[in-house]
Order: sequence, then structure tokens, then C-alpha cells
Amino acid sequence: MPAKAGISGGWRCVRVMRRSWTYIMTNKPRGVLYIGVTSNLAVRVDQHRRGVGSVFCSKYNLRCLVLAEEHQRIDDAIAREKALKALKALKAWKRDWKIELIEAGNPEWRDLFELIM
Repeated sequence: MPAKAGISGGWRCVRVMRRSWTYIMTNKPRGVLYIGVTSNLAVRVDQHRRGVGSVFCSKYNLRCLVLAEEHQRIDDAIAREKALKALKALKAWKRDWKIELIEAGNPEWRDLFELIM
């Protein structure tokens, strides 16, 4: 077999670790919040900005990325998304906690999209 990518003696399967993300989109500071998870943050946020990322984001015009958390594994990102969405019975508290989380890292509620491009 031919050598590929500097490996002699044949082909070798290499597992590539992909980054994964949890993120929050909004329409304005302290506005409607959307929490998502993705393995390609730039593509997913671009979809939301064009109104094709989700029905919810399109309906509420959520175009501003205000929080992004990187995870080593998609399972970790999914678990974090579930934690951010948990406790529906405590909706008001949950919203305040999300706002505090956003403002701790992004107090001006700037759109972070340009930083990930």
C-alpha cells in the first residue's frame, strides 16, 4: 500500500477531535434568549443570522451571539446545554442566572460573531 500523510506501511485511521460549543443568541440586551449546541459555531451562528438556523430564532429575530462556551467533546456540550435549559419550573430564576452568565463575560452584550470568524 502507498504511504499517506507521512505514515509508511499503509493507511491508518486517525480520530480527529472536533471542538463543540454551547451558545446563547438574543435579539437585544436582556431580550429573548436561545440556547444551542453545535460542532461548528461559525456556520451555526451564520444560519441563525440568515434566519435559517431555527424556527425559534427566526420568529424572534435572534441574530446576536452573546455567549459561546467551548467543550472538548460534543457530549459535554450537550450536557451543558441541558443544564442551561433545566429547571423549567424555575423559569424566572433560570433567566436571571443566564443573564448573569452572559454579563459576566460580555457586559455590553456585544455581538461576538465577528470574533469567531
